[in-house]
Amino acid sequence: MLISFVLLYLLVSIGIGLWAAQRVHNSKDYLIAGRSLPLYMNTATVFATWFGAETVLSVSATFAKDGLGGIVADPFGSSLCLVFVALFFARAFYRMDLLTIGDFYRKRYSKPVEVITGVAITLSYLGWTSAQMTALGLVFSVLSGGAISLSAGIIIGAAIVLGYTIWGGMWSVALTDLFQSLVIIVGLVMIAWLVGEMAGGAGKVVATASEAGKFAFWPRGGAKEWLAFLAAWMTMALGSIPQQDVFQRVTSAKNEQTAVRGTLLGGLIYFAFAFVPIFIAYSALVIDPEMSKLFASEDAREVQRILPELILNRTPLWAQALFFGALLSAILSTASGALLAPTAICTENVIRPFYPHMSDRQFLLLLRTVLVTFTLAALLFALNSRSTMYEMVQNAYKVTLVSCIVPLAFGLYWKRANVQGATLAVILGLGSWVAMEALSPDAAVPPQLVGLAFSVFGMLFGSIAMRAPGHPHHPAPHPGAPHHGAHG
Repeated sequence: MLISFVLLYLLVSIGIGLWAAQRVHNSKDYLIAGRSLPLYMNTATVFATWFGAETVLSVSATFAKDGLGGIVADPFGSSLCLVFVALFFARAFYRMDLLTIGDFYRKRYSKPVEVITGVAITLSYLGWTSAQMTALGLVFSVLSGGAISLSAGIIIGAAIVLGYTIWGGMWSVALTDLFQSLVIIVGLVMIAWLVGEMAGGAGKVVATASEAGKFAFWPRGGAKEWLAFLAAWMTMALGSIPQQDVFQRVTSAKNEQTAVRGTLLGGLIYFAFAFVPIFIAYSALVIDPEMSKLFASEDAREVQRILPELILNRTPLWAQALFFGALLSAILSTASGALLAPTAICTENVIRPFYPHMSDRQFLLLLRTVLVTFTLAALLFALNSRSTMYEMVQNAYKVTLVSCIVPLAFGLYWKRANVQGATLAVILGLGSWVAMEALSPDAAVPPQLVGLAFSVFGMLFGSIAMRAPGHPHHPAPHPGAPHHGAHG
């Protein structure tokens, strides 16, 4: 019966995604929904994209194991990322009228900078997209009682998400996100109420967590612990900003005010609601303390089974249907956006610069071809990774933290930022980070902080010391000044 419900739910989601494809007439419709989403839809896409599998299964389990200090990256860092975007980037993104965030690097700097940042952003999505596919595989494996292996489930999940994203693009993402956001909120709130009662009430769950020291947030120890804490927070808070999925949600709004409000509301709702699965997961440990044995497993992914196992073994059918409906909604809404965003960047900013005279119809075909290719790459990554979803997402954003945030922020707010500075920022940031990860990943200063520091140094040195006399300067597009043209 439960499997029948899940299949019906998947069919409805796919149906909505395919119905949305009727609104796609050109590449602008496909990538940014024609810049026409009202506030409620824009807010829903921001929330649903952020509220993914790692929030429900992995962040909640990480809290149960490590407490608040273990989840500084998400939801604390990721929520603040959206607040930063709303306050400091949304107006500039919207007014520049660009198709992708990669277009900014071309207009502000040069085509080579566009290509190298485009490659970095595209690669950063492998971890995030793979995390969603892993989650789908886990759900199908649990629901089938192990008849479907995790690997087979990952493959089936990838095929489902690809099926409805390939035709409708951002319109499919927006309309399915709206539907899935409602399912997430209603489903998880009801599950939290039920599981909380099973654990002896919300008060008992909170008191038990407090007694176990789970509400300790700040790190204990010396400089190394504080730097690791800061690095985890910055990876999500800053590394998530130069991402195409954030950019798409800002620029798909119907106007500038909606872009700012939708991003801010989505971020605040996400932060508040992220604690619902955290409460459910800790309630599970109160109900069945034996589940804590999963923390000792050699496979880090095993802790992500806490919630699915509890729901299947301890709750009635209606609760199982609600939980897995909400979980699938969280995964599908994030996975579709996670596939579309790198597809847009790779096609527009890595491939298109070499074929500038491509027609819009050819571009749309290329978008769908790249979408299939990236899906296969993420699928291989998911099948071969042994990290938790939380770890996969954090690792993904290290790439953009060390390579793309500095050229973006300096390009918007520092007039002297130039091509040499941006190029050095990317090369030195990525190079130093990769070197540190290879030679000393457990150093007192985390590799991503070293990469970020070198990126800032590269921008300052390149822009000040290496400015060629008479070199043409691309002025910084002021956040309050309108700027038009997607392919100028």
